[in-house]
Amino acid sequence: MTDKPTPDFDSIRHVSENGAEFWSARDLAPLLGYTSSWQNFETAIRRAKTACIQVGQLVTDHFNESIKPIRGGQGAIQNSKDYLVSRFGAYLTAQNGDPRKPQIATAQAYFATSARENELYKLVEQQNQRLELRERLSEGNEALSQAARQAGVLPRSFGLFQRAGYEGLYGGLGPEEIKKLKGIDAKEDLLDRMGYEELADNYFRVAQTAGKLRREGVSGQEEAIETHREVSRKVRGLIGELGGELPEDLPAQPSIKPLLQQNRRRKSLSPAKGKEKPANE
Repeated sequence: MTDKPTPDFDSIRHVSENGAEFWSARDLAPLLGYTSSWQNFETAIRRAKTACIQVGQLVTDHFNESIKPIRGGQGAIQNSKDYLVSRFGAYLTAQNGDPRKPQIATAQAYFATSARENELYKLVEQQNQRLELRERLSEGNEALSQAARQAGVLPRSFGLFQRAGYEGLYGGLGPEEIKKLKGIDAKEDLLDRMGYEELADNYFRVAQTAGKLRREGVSGQEEAIETHREVSRKVRGLIGELGGELPEDLPAQPSIKPLLQQNRRRKSLSPAKGKEKPANE
């Protein structure tokens, strides 16, 4: 059995008059495994646009809506919706395509390799690091909650326990005050609007508090709450000693929630999970 030929992405690449390279989404779709449903490929493009916003890029710089004449039956020409995408846009589209399609992995490797010398690739890497740390912080909060329960913090008092940690780290500010200071909507998850550095500050706070609660066998709700506050104050002091920017002074970032949801969806579809489904796109 012979290997399938590698898709030739260069053969469908266009170069504008000013030297900018771009691809037609209609041409890319079949090379990414979308041979029957343009609507499903547009779903991948919408996700790619979201990722583009997350790394602080203008969508219009990388995804331009266009019209592509397509020859139909009996030679009839039909004008169909298309997108002209930059190399970075094509990279993001491959990153956000259906992971069950083998063509997606090939495209990801191609565009990742060709984008390594591009500064935009570094932005994606930074965003991936932020996403990974956000996931780790969620896991850390679960471990902290378990340690707090073992220390005697009652479920109805978990809000007070968590608030003590924020107040210690943010100089007396609770979650509501932090959101107001940073212009974050009250309904949003504060963690989703944190950048990498702020997430790291909070991950250190959470990990150190959970460790101290267990290590010292802290017992009693009030002692556990005060332990969280004191550990957080020390983390804040360490940030100051190192000359770092205090967490309340770090700007809010675009919400990472859409990427978080996409990442979890991608993991749920991964064949490694034993949940592979037949592709119908």
